Amino acid sequence: MKLLLPLLLSASLVSAADADVQTLLKAEIPSLVSLYRELHAGPELSMHEVETAARIARELRAAGFEVTEKVGGNGLVGVLKNGEGPVILVRTDLDALPVKEQTGAPYASTKVVKDDLGREVNVMHACGHDIHMTSFVGTARLLARLRPQWRGTLVMIGQHAEERVLGARLMLRAGLFSRFPRPDKAVALHCASDIPHGTIGIVEGYALANVDSVEIVVKGVGGHGSMPHLTKDPVVLASHIVLALQTIVSREVRPGDPAVVTVGSIHGGTKSNIISDEVRLQLTLRSYKTETRKHLIESIRRIVKAQAESAGMPPEKMPEVIVSDDQAPALYNQPALCAEVRKLCEAALGESNVLTREPVMGAEDFAEYGLTKEKVPLCMFWLGTQAPEAVEEARAKGVTLPSLHSPYFKPVPEPTIITGVRAMTATVLGLLGKS
Repeated sequence: MKLLLPLLLSASLVSAADADVQTLLKAEIPSLVSLYRELHAGPELSMHEVETAARIARELRAAGFEVTEKVGGNGLVGVLKNGEGPVILVRTDLDALPVKEQTGAPYASTKVVKDDLGREVNVMHACGHDIHMTSFVGTARLLARLRPQWRGTLVMIGQHAEERVLGARLMLRAGLFSRFPRPDKAVALHCASDIPHGTIGIVEGYALANVDSVEIVVKGVGGHGSMPHLTKDPVVLASHIVLALQTIVSREVRPGDPAVVTVGSIHGGTKSNIISDEVRLQLTLRSYKTETRKHLIESIRRIVKAQAESAGMPPEKMPEVIVSDDQAPALYNQPALCAEVRKLCEAALGESNVLTREPVMGAEDFAEYGLTKEKVPLCMFWLGTQAPEAVEEARAKGVTLPSLHSPYFKPVPEPTIITGVRAMTATVLGLLGKS
């Protein structure tokens, strides 16, 4: 395997600590790339990460961590104590997506499983969790070898069910902050599909959004399509509701306060000449602020009720608005911690390779670890995954590279893993402090 020595050795301004990291990492790269390919070829869906969790647990044990498995489900916790000092938590996610891979990579996933509804689905690491896990393992190996350079406690967790925004809550409910050393700070990385490998990106403050899933059940009085006057048509009512919902963000949310109300699914009726008695709408809501999140839901309830009343629906035929319990809170990257991470990563990677990113309306349940009574400061940074020339070409042509969750999303493994390990190891060494 050809190693990317220039990426490992060319940074003339790196810190002494990063020089040690690079020396150790050079020896680890072949096995880390092999691990990445193994993980990529064997993805598991949320709540089914049995083999993946066991594999990461073995890696942590081999590095010298005390490991506890089955924390809140398929979650795992590795603890490495090294004297008095801060407690730093590092998190990776474990799960994959029901996506059929079309990257053409020689190690591409061909896995097909049955989902929770019994349907056969293809499975792929289309969100980069395999890169996350590999960088996590590399960081664990290096930090264990570098114990003379730090003091404190390292808590490294493998979290399941991130794609269902469930795993963090389940691990916290299972006593993550009471059974194990409580962190002073928590850090994580996430793949980015649009920036080059060798770089990372940092967002201070709100970085990812609140997410709520809402279902609206629009009821009606069905009948023959030729006699609409004898019915209460839920298709027409649902159409009015969809249009009226568009006014929430444009006319009720303060300009500059990010919010999204998307109706992603509408289903109703069986035949052209039958007026159905029900239509179902599925929505996704995105916001950053708690009060904005609450306002979106309250406005939906108000608009749906008012539209039904204007259509003459009787009380027993009022639509139902069902807000799912599967919710993701907004990720708030604490600015002070982000400033620390930026400084540490600039020392390791070079200032020009640490980018400032804009917040996005995606979701990540890493946010949960900062919302307990302990208010643990969080920082998640983005990790570049694409060849620099591919990024430049896409920008020049005005096109986008395959995004996260795309069947075509394909990181460049070796340089991405190198950067992930260097950035995370530098971050944790700096946060733990010198011996």
